[in-house]
Amino acid sequence: MSHHPDHDVVIIGGGFSGIGAAILLDRAGFPDYLMVEEGDGVGGAWHWNTYPGVAVDIPSWSYQFSFEQMADWSRVYAPGRELKAYAEHCVDKYDVRRRIRLGTRVVSAEFDEDADLWRLGTSAGDTITARFVVGATGVLTQPKLPEIEGIADFAGTVMHTARWDHDVDLAGRRVAIVGTGASAVQVIPSIARDVAQLTVFQRTPIWCLPKLDSAMPRPLRLAMRVPGAKRLTRLASQAFVELTFPVAAHFHDVLPVSGIGERVGHRHLRRAVKDPAVREKLTPGYALGCKRPSFSNDYLQSFNRSNVHLETGAIERITPSGVLTEAGVEHEVDVLILATGFKVFEKGNMPAFTVTGAGGVDLESWWEEHRFQAYQGVSVPGFPNFFAILGPYGYNGSSYFNLIETQMAHITRCLRRARRTGATRVEVTPEANARYLERMLGRRHHQVFFQPSCANANSYYFDAHGDVPFRASSTLETMWTSSRFDLDDYRFEGAAV
Repeated sequence: MSHHPDHDVVIIGGGFSGIGAAILLDRAGFPDYLMVEEGDGVGGAWHWNTYPGVAVDIPSWSYQFSFEQMADWSRVYAPGRELKAYAEHCVDKYDVRRRIRLGTRVVSAEFDEDADLWRLGTSAGDTITARFVVGATGVLTQPKLPEIEGIADFAGTVMHTARWDHDVDLAGRRVAIVGTGASAVQVIPSIARDVAQLTVFQRTPIWCLPKLDSAMPRPLRLAMRVPGAKRLTRLASQAFVELTFPVAAHFHDVLPVSGIGERVGHRHLRRAVKDPAVREKLTPGYALGCKRPSFSNDYLQSFNRSNVHLETGAIERITPSGVLTEAGVEHEVDVLILATGFKVFEKGNMPAFTVTGAGGVDLESWWEEHRFQAYQGVSVPGFPNFFAILGPYGYNGSSYFNLIETQMAHITRCLRRARRTGATRVEVTPEANARYLERMLGRRHHQVFFQPSCANANSYYFDAHGDVPFRASSTLETMWTSSRFDLDDYRFEGAAV
């Protein structure tokens, strides 16, 4: 077998993580890369998720690369089609498209210890080799189907929000939607006015806060073209995002701003929902921050409609004609929409393909045995030359674009030293990884997630070990440490070292 890889770097995933990785590899002087993407287009979540009402849930000024800021978003919270267009714009402007292989899923990754390279098996049946791999598959990629008896027997149409079928006309139909998470909050008000009947099956109510959204006035869009205006707007937006998640989540005992958010949420609910009984069903029984909240100005109001029914009884099974609850009530429906989210810290998603490191160790099994962990969310001992954008304890809850740029600063520092020293094998030391995990776990008492009421939240933030693998850091700290961590936390080895 050849010891010369097909590419210096293979990026797995063509969403914004992969796009950002490609652009920043070029900027760092590593142009020999290939991006491998399962879908037939780029954009990741914004390529796959096309359901009615899909939009970003943080201000558009924060949801973009710092080096490629747009001045013409149509709304404060951009709709999904504009984010998909932004992805296409980036791959064209930065000459990434010619190094993308679409319609190809990586199904396995095996480290060749003799050659110090990765062998990636694909859905096409071939193998791609790379000296280094950047995992950029994200976590909100694999739709999670509910374990409800009888779904296969339903005689009508079934679709998951992440794989919306636009050929299905919902007008005048009886529709059931299972789940009230972030996707459902956007779908429900978007389809409620068109369907004959909409039955919403809720297991756990979501915190829903007012959305400071509006169409972007033309004068403001024009003003954004003034030098410095985009930078100032982004700074203000970043401060808002920082306050509403990283500060609220990771410094809860010092700055309990979630209490303010809860008061806003309760007031929003009182004003939006007329029926006290329905309002009670929509009231969360856990603290704000235990699970992902949502922002909407029309979700709660949807339950005032005569054709929308909120069902909180547990589902027993799906019948050929509808949904049967444990109370024995059958809701007859024509279309069943599954707004049941994604696999996150579950088998088959972390990682999304088989990863076999040094000594034949399987990454999924290693995490299952030792709990989720990765040095700064990037590297795992025993898996040389493999870097992740969104590994455990990498994301602090700020703008996802900030995560991409921060993690790539970390990764390119490693690649530069490897090139400088001639190293063909780069691996984080067990000691550095253990030290980082200990620091993250040691900050738990500051976080909102570990207060008693979170036990009632049914939150995907928690993994099977009871951990919440978010990076317990402010955004400024993540940026500082990614650009200044001690490179001796890695071993750089190879014939030339």
